[in-house]
Amino acid sequence: MERTARALWLRAPGECEIRSVELPAPGDDEVLVRSLFSGVSRGTEALVFRGGVPANQRETMRAPFQEGDFPAPVKYGYLNVGVVEQGPPPLLGRTVFCLYPHQTRYVVPASAVTAVPADVPAERAVLAGTVETAVNALWDAAPLVGDRIAVVGAGMVGCSVAAVLAGFPGVDVQLVDTEPARAAVADALGVGFASPPDAVGECDLVVHTSASEAGLVRALELLAPEGEVLEMSWYGDRTVALPLGEHFHSRRLTVRSSQVGMVSPARRARRTFADRLALALRLLADPRYDALVTGGSAFDELPRVMPNLLGGEPSGLLHRVSYGDG
Repeated sequence: MERTARALWLRAPGECEIRSVELPAPGDDEVLVRSLFSGVSRGTEALVFRGGVPANQRETMRAPFQEGDFPAPVKYGYLNVGVVEQGPPPLLGRTVFCLYPHQTRYVVPASAVTAVPADVPAERAVLAGTVETAVNALWDAAPLVGDRIAVVGAGMVGCSVAAVLAGFPGVDVQLVDTEPARAAVADALGVGFASPPDAVGECDLVVHTSASEAGLVRALELLAPEGEVLEMSWYGDRTVALPLGEHFHSRRLTVRSSQVGMVSPARRARRTFADRLALALRLLADPRYDALVTGGSAFDELPRVMPNLLGGEPSGLLHRVSYGDG
């Protein structure tokens, strides 16, 4: 077994480097995984990259296999697909998804990996963590047949929510974003698209994912009486102001949070984290999700690519990292 690997570390806010790491010998209930692809989660990883995780949220924000502490140095990430090179016979040679950072090889408990279904390409399976977030949000929101729904913010999470909603019978979904290029993504997903000023109101549900004050204000404006905004944005160390006068009380509007760190209360008694992730992977058999991958690079290029990717360069969705032969 090869006992070394290479991992991406945030050396300091805004500065990445690749470090060599020593791998432990896997135990009987562990697997050695060789990475095939990982995904850069632009929203959360951008917050980590700029050192914007609030001090009182640093434990809550830890990724499952994070090393180091916020703000830096830290090894962070949670979208990884690889092949099991050593481990229990049922997993040996299988393509698996794991909530692991950007690293060429790694050793984790066998329970930490989920087998990728045969009809889901490894290249697409890196989306599983984000689609899992969308699944949890829609367990929280519980949309009904025939609902009018807007998704404000066409980033990775918003597009994943829209993609899952597109499969709901009778639901009218519009993806709302300031970036006109997102119209092509909405078309590929089979949902409508509008700029914020042109979005159609009187919505039963608005899912907000733009991580902007303006987006949340517009989400409230789009609601029908007694409608609900499901807030999925993570603002980090920023505060937002909302117009909770005006129509907020007279229309009996609701703003409710959703966060993937716990299984939705609506399903917590009957579904585990593993169940939720397995469902997300099954959904990824649909090739429409390929529209969410808009860029890529080799692992060795990440120290050069990450500052532009996470430091303010706009417009992309998932950035897929390729590992070659590891």
